[in-house]
Amino acid sequence: MNCRAVFCDVDGTLVTSDRRVLPRTCAAIKQLQAKGVPFVIVTARSPSGVYPIQRAYGFQCDIIAYSGGLILDEKGNVLLHRGFPRNKACEIIAFAEENGLDMSWCAYSVDDWIVREKDDPRVQREEYNVRAQSRQGLPQEWPEDAIVNKILCICNPDKILEIEARMRERFPELSIAKSSDILLEIMAGGVTKADAILSYCAARGLDVADTAAFGDNYNDLEMLETAGYGVVMGNAPEEIKRRIGRVTDDNNHDGIANALEKMGMIE
Repeated sequence: MNCRAVFCDVDGTLVTSDRRVLPRTCAAIKQLQAKGVPFVIVTARSPSGVYPIQRAYGFQCDIIAYSGGLILDEKGNVLLHRGFPRNKACEIIAFAEENGLDMSWCAYSVDDWIVREKDDPRVQREEYNVRAQSRQGLPQEWPEDAIVNKILCICNPDKILEIEARMRERFPELSIAKSSDILLEIMAGGVTKADAILSYCAARGLDVADTAAFGDNYNDLEMLETAGYGVVMGNAPEEIKRRIGRVTDDNNHDGIANALEKMGMIE
């Protein structure tokens, strides 16, 4: 196929269950780049959650962070920045805490990550998973004109659907997506991975029909449907596999590399 860019989710897609990029997958990325095909990371993570991957495996690429709230080129230049005001972040956190929702919150502005308590086990697990560090604080500490890219809710898995429903009801103007069994991502309205890849293609002079995308979870679904060639990882929920139809191997068995090989994009 005539694929001019590849968009790729991180957790459950690019990295394995133990947070590694497999050698064949890493080699596939470098083959694409050697052919002049952009490999673009599209993730709910902050940029600081992506840099350790790039350093560990020796490749640079453009990054779509915060599910589309921030787009950086491979040199770190900002191509697009979207979010909601500081006061909205305060409202979200106050709603969660006043209603006793079984979750811990993380707030992000550009590459600053703040949490209520750094010794919260949920926060510590997230720090370990993304190989980045938060700091203890409150959104009120940011400048009044700060752009907040995301509130991450780390939820009790038995309560996440209830928390998602309550957040959607209270904040219908925001973009809210479940990215795992415990993670709920809250962004500004209209911020989605699908919107981000459209913006990226417009900025780069690409037709989105000439792109491929890889993902594994609900916050990837619109991106997979928007790209010309959406591919679902074998570890994805069955509903997503049915919706997209094109399924590769799971993230622990080189699903990305295997699909790119079948597409004729690598050898």
